[in-house]
Amino acid sequence: MTLADDAITWFDHNARDLPWRQPDTTPWGVLVSEVMLQQTPVVRVEPAWRSWMTRWPTPADLAADPPSEAIRMWGRLGYPRRAMRLHACAVAMVERHGGEVPSDLEQLLALPGVGTYTGRAVATFAYGQRHPVVDTNVRRVVSRAVEGKPDAGPSTTAADLVAMADLLPEEPARAARASIAFMELGALVCVARSPRCPECPFEAVCAWRLSGSPALEGPSRKPQRYAGTDRQVRGLLLEVLRHATGPVPRQRLDLVWNDDVQRARALAGLVEDGLVEPLAAEVFVLAGDAPRVPPQSL
Repeated sequence: MTLADDAITWFDHNARDLPWRQPDTTPWGVLVSEVMLQQTPVVRVEPAWRSWMTRWPTPADLAADPPSEAIRMWGRLGYPRRAMRLHACAVAMVERHGGEVPSDLEQLLALPGVGTYTGRAVATFAYGQRHPVVDTNVRRVVSRAVEGKPDAGPSTTAADLVAMADLLPEEPARAARASIAFMELGALVCVARSPRCPECPFEAVCAWRLSGSPALEGPSRKPQRYAGTDRQVRGLLLEVLRHATGPVPRQRLDLVWNDDVQRARALAGLVEDGLVEPLAAEVFVLAGDAPRVPPQSL
């Protein structure tokens, strides 16, 4: 039995019943879930994913709406640029791939905002291909079980992809199953703090356990602060614009935060990121909501 075999057996009995893992989930549903799950817990993503897929079951459905609707639908999931990227992806898939999510990895990576992780995840989980899919959870599992280290580095490297590829079975469908199994182990059992080693299928062979479970050297990574940050102010400004029925004057936006400098910086950042469009006379709308002037008749 290999680590992949053990992981798959464990996964078959312990995997969470998540909607994007159902057999009838489309590749589009997988892509939406992967984008939503970036830096956002499953408990918040699940209802948002269901609402999104009900409204836009295909890329063409989303592409037909302006990006402002994607931002509105994104709600309070955080990091709303992800909504813009999904909309841009939908438009690109309509233009380049007949409204379908491509199965070819290089074509996936060429879509707007699709990086190494997301492209490989969609190719693997939607199409059953053999690719190393490496996120924080996978890196931690491999670092502990194989390398004997308490945790991996702060970001994915080429070495991480090679290490994961070496663990995958050769048969593509089983390799895809192993990839999601390693990820689930890291999310539920081999967690960063207080790992539940007695529940882990690797307990007897885990290099980290066999070396005495050494602690992480150096300072531990602290969760990112939210209260009082520009992220919070951006969220408050977007909340006003999402619920507005027309252009919003700056005076209305000034009410959401009393620090003039920070509020102006946050608003400028939203404009720079393409989430908000400024109009004349100091009024603002979500991207895609600007009134379109009809062409003058000749």
